Amino acid sequence: MKYVNESFTVKTSKRLEIIDITNNVEKIVRKTGIKEGILIVFEPHTTAAITINENDPDLFEDLLNVYVKIAPIEQRYRHNLKYAGVPGEQNAHAHIISSLIKPSVTVPITDGRTQLGTWQRILFIEMDGPRTRGVHVKVMGE
Repeated sequence: MKYVNESFTVKTSKRLEIIDITNNVEKIVRKTGIKEGILIVFEPHTTAAITINENDPDLFEDLLNVYVKIAPIEQRYRHNLKYAGVPGEQNAHAHIISSLIKPSVTVPITDGRTQLGTWQRILFIEMDGPRTRGVHVKVMGE
């Protein structure tokens, strides 16, 4: 069994943003030479998330609009009150949303390729940007 760990950065430009990172991840998978195994994509941030969905800018807007309805940015949260006056800490909405989406996805690898469906893409979701974020990729297999 072979294990390969790699990381890359994602630079976001908006407070709420979805970025397709599939090409970055698939490049790492190809470089490993692993033909059969699994891929884990993980982001180590409490105000961001990783998911799998379609790469469609209209869908991205729809998703972000729903996230803000679930956890409005301007709502009176205890976390925000606790950190009143601390720059960058008015972000309870982002913590709530990331807890619902989660920080990682797992994808099978067959014949050296990720087994994503026809329209599936790996998406990085920023909820407290703009920021520079790290993404970790672990590829395991033979």
